[in-house]
Parts: sequence; C-alpha cells; structure tokens
Amino acid sequence: MIDLDYLAYLEGFLTENRKERFEAVLANRTNHFTIAVEDVYQFHNTSAVMRSCEVFGIQEINIVEQRFGKNIDKEIAMGAQKWVDINKFENISNCIQTLKDKGYQIIATTPHNDSCLLHEFDVTKKSALFFGTEKEGLSEEVMSQADGYLKIPMVGFTESLNISVSAAIIIQDITTRLRQSNVNWQLSEEELLEKRLLWAKNTIKDIRRIEQRYYSEREK
Repeated sequence: MIDLDYLAYLEGFLTENRKERFEAVLANRTNHFTIAVEDVYQFHNTSAVMRSCEVFGIQEINIVEQRFGKNIDKEIAMGAQKWVDINKFENISNCIQTLKDKGYQIIATTPHNDSCLLHEFDVTKKSALFFGTEKEGLSEEVMSQADGYLKIPMVGFTESLNISVSAAIIIQDITTRLRQSNVNWQLSEEELLEKRLLWAKNTIKDIRRIEQRYYSEREK
C-alpha cells in the first residue's frame, strides 16, 4: 500500500504545473499492452523503443539480454527511462513466463506469412508484443511459444524495417485504437499512486535528504 502522507509530503516539493502534468500523462498510461525486446545488438534501438513506449503511453518495457549486456543510451532515450518501468531478464524463458503469469498473450512481431496484419490486430486482448534482433529476428523459443504473430503491411521491395521504426509504427497504431475502444485500459488507482510516488522521487533533487527529513519528523 502507498503511504499517502509520504506521497503528499513529496508532492509538496513539486510545482502545481508539474503535478498537473503528471496527472495528465498518467491518465493516458496503460499496462494493457507491454513491449518486450529480445537481444537487440544495437542498444540505441532498445532505447528508441523505450522512448516510443513513453511517448505513446505504454508503461512497461521488458528487456531480455542473454547475449549483449549493454546500458541504456540515455541520449536516445531522452529521459524516457525515468517515466517507464524497465523489467530486465537474463533469459527469454523467464520473460515469457512472467508475462504469461500476468495474463498477457504473447505476440511475435515478424513478417511471417501467417502473421496478422497490423490494422486487423485485436487490441481488446491484453498483449505483450515481442521485437527481436536486427538481423535474426526473434528466437525460436519466442516463435514457438507465441499466441499470435503480427506484421506491418509493406508494399515495397524491402522486406523489413529497423526495429525502432517497426516498434514506433505498431505502438502508435495499437495505442490509438485502444483509446478509441471500450476496453478498460487505464492504470488502476493503486498503479496511479505508485507512479505518482516514483515520478516524484525521480524529479526531486537530493531525494535521500528529503526522505530522511520526512522519516525523522515522523519519529518525533
């Protein structure tokens, strides 16, 4: 449970404009969709996918790094790492099982012939969309465990797009259609409070000193 007194205390250090901005952004956040990125060699692409999640309102991104342990490219992410939840996994099996346990269907993005076209994708189902490496695509494990496949319609000679471009196109499309649907896609009250608390902590400078002051005042 969120300590509402603690939240109110921290938000007292924020401007009214900042608090209103948090509320406006959170009103458009969703966990109905989540994104998973598997072993992307060029990590600036993962950072760009993270930025697309933030811009279009997907709250969580799942990063699987079995082969290429790299850090977030903060210049590409443009601060998105402060506003989205990043779940890291050392192997794809744990990532898939974790997302299934949360009730997500696993959707592999691939130009596979049996793939569903983007405009036909059912946005009412809670879905985890997987994106793979630049050259090899998704692993066989993801492909074999996927509940469905999704592709972007293309009419040119080139058969694939850069992962960050593909993710941006797909995320923008499905989130736009989701908000136009009757699905209860917004964050729960508890999730909203959790994000308000986390974002306040990410915003306040010298947060440790502020926290220490709060707890020391409570002990008096």
